[in-house]
Amino acid sequence: MNLKKEREALIKKASELIDARRAADETLTDDDRAALADYKEKIDSYGKQIEQASEDEALIAAISKCAPTAGGDDDAPAGGPAADEPKSLGAHFVKHAAERLTQVKGMSGASVSVPEFKAATDTHGLTSWTAGVPYLTDWDRTVVQGYRPEVTVASLLGSGSISGNAISYLVEAARAGNFETVAEAGAKPQFSYGNPTTVTDALKKIAGFIKLTDEFLEDAPFLKSEIDGRLLYDLAWYEEQQLLNGNGSGQNVLGLLNRSGIQTETGASVADNPDAIFRAITKVSTGSGLRADGVVINPTDYQSLRLAKDGNAQYYGGGFFAGQYGQGGIPENPPLWGLRTVVTPAIAAGTALVGAFSQSATLYRKGGIRVEATNSNATDFTSNLVTIRAEERVALAVRRPLGLVKVTLAAGV
Repeated sequence: MNLKKEREALIKKASELIDARRAADETLTDDDRAALADYKEKIDSYGKQIEQASEDEALIAAISKCAPTAGGDDDAPAGGPAADEPKSLGAHFVKHAAERLTQVKGMSGASVSVPEFKAATDTHGLTSWTAGVPYLTDWDRTVVQGYRPEVTVASLLGSGSISGNAISYLVEAARAGNFETVAEAGAKPQFSYGNPTTVTDALKKIAGFIKLTDEFLEDAPFLKSEIDGRLLYDLAWYEEQQLLNGNGSGQNVLGLLNRSGIQTETGASVADNPDAIFRAITKVSTGSGLRADGVVINPTDYQSLRLAKDGNAQYYGGGFFAGQYGQGGIPENPPLWGLRTVVTPAIAAGTALVGAFSQSATLYRKGGIRVEATNSNATDFTSNLVTIRAEERVALAVRRPLGLVKVTLAAGV
């Protein structure tokens, strides 16, 4: 298979992958993006080889038209090059490579090499290079990523699908009155159930875009993949903050901490903070009848609990060499009261959230995360720019607000 056919085969594979995703109305996966970036790099490489081969053919054709010079160079200076030796780099290349270039024309992966050309008085070396100063730099294509906190809140919640643009549900009201014991033929008590409250949570769109130049995409395809990954991460991180802290105004999600009807608990002192978290666990059970399954806490507050010591200066959660009083191994990030513990800066320091998350709240996504690119936005086409947009639509439904408890932790050392 020659260079042109190999290049066409790669273009066909890339097009088939893109068409398959579009036909299924799916976004590209990380593996898809890596594959397309690899196809692009190889297609560009084949294009350059094809172009170089065309130039080589033109050079050979031009040289072949030149009639050979008979005889030697009688005027060659003493000590100079022999009459049949090339006197320039171009002549040297043509002499040694012309026949080989003709042989490998159209072949894939072929290479041509010639002996070193060096004038008698030349000295090779980097005479202008100062040791220790960058001169010929190799690039490590692994980009050192910046600070990216783990995104985990969404995984605590239940998940659901939605066909419209909002989800409505009924929340049971409190009971007025109750059953009582009565005497024979005595009057029975009447009680009532209040009308359920209708709650509607609409889909909210989280979106943003970036712009890249055509040259950037062509010259640094590995950075394009890195930016794609960062774009999706930043979208997920913004979602994390909305799920916890969104105030519900405008197009903001109404987050867990701002939901009406959730319970509260307060730590009386730093020493009481662990007890306050356990009291919140109990409130989940007594208030909603559900079992708590997680705790969300800020890293600085988790550190305060993790480093707490008893009167004998022993760490409650195990020391840095062994467990409490030298017993057992060192637990890595031990969970609080046995619950799944999410340590994230998305929740403010001094606040923790305890809940039966999977049963109390449901996260709805419609259409998944969409990443789309175009060069027809505004003046992109005439400016050689590509706009890349990422967006998603989510709705957060909290059917059992009593299954969540906001804990205010006491400050101090």
